[in-house]
Amino acid sequence: MTEIFALVEHRQGKIREITYEILGCGERLAKEKGGSLTAILLGFEINDLAEEMAMRTPRVLVVEDEKLKDFNSIYYQRVLSSLFSKYQPLLLLMGHTAYGMELAPSLSVELDLPLATDCIGLSFEGERLKVLRSIYGGKVIAHMILKEAKGCMVTLRPGTFAPKLLEEEKGGIMIEPSPLQEVTDRKRFLQYIEAPLSGEDISQAEILVSVGQGIGGPEHLPMFEELAKILGGTISCSRPVVDRNWLPKERQVGISGKTVKPKIYIAVGISGAFQHVTAIKGAETIIAINKDPRAPIFSVADYGIVDDFQKVIPLLKEKIKGME
Repeated sequence: MTEIFALVEHRQGKIREITYEILGCGERLAKEKGGSLTAILLGFEINDLAEEMAMRTPRVLVVEDEKLKDFNSIYYQRVLSSLFSKYQPLLLLMGHTAYGMELAPSLSVELDLPLATDCIGLSFEGERLKVLRSIYGGKVIAHMILKEAKGCMVTLRPGTFAPKLLEEEKGGIMIEPSPLQEVTDRKRFLQYIEAPLSGEDISQAEILVSVGQGIGGPEHLPMFEELAKILGGTISCSRPVVDRNWLPKERQVGISGKTVKPKIYIAVGISGAFQHVTAIKGAETIIAINKDPRAPIFSVADYGIVDDFQKVIPLLKEKIKGME
């Protein structure tokens, strides 16, 4: 039976969100091929994590070793190489994160497997894997088909795929012996240092008020900042707004910015180019305000208002304040 491996990413005792997205993508591909999905969990003293993963996927392969307590690409590569030799999976999925970017290239070389990185779409065409990748700074979406091989590897862009939901039945947990013997001095873990944020992280916001070049100029930004404050949300923007220096890069939503999945996404003066729409498809509700009825953003919006934002936003703020 065709098997798809999904590498579990965890840090300091917690499963990272990208793992659920990998599992969601892997489950869809496994169904497409009539195969099975297996989560690969490496670490030390990870029984709780294994139990959590068993509620998300039919099978969890666990390799426990004190050398795997913290991420080290050398050890991870040795373990994954051993699992590949034993199980011969069709595909290995991992996140396009610091983990995946360090691990995937060297592992693909060792195993002589084709690798596609930072993918935003996956599907099979016959026996070959088709991937979508953003290139030239998000200006072009490339459709690529990997060469035929005994298996292949892919890293997935965080925030792009729908996360895997809890299963009704608990999956099985299989313990694999660790192949690690020697300790390596070439690379060792020291400590985690969280990068400080210079502002709010829009990728974590539940409500986003996002503006595009259609608002005319930076003099209108206070109007949207006030709306975001009233809603308990955060202001974000499209790439042209950043290019014009109206808002900083950290506020940019898009393939060349951040992928977001808020509960509510309000897009004002945003045309809806593919690069932007791809990064908001995880939003639960999209509300578009644009005076151009042909704007592509309306094709993905749950609610659309065709009018001048200077008429709509004051009315919207008034209605919201009346509900308080």
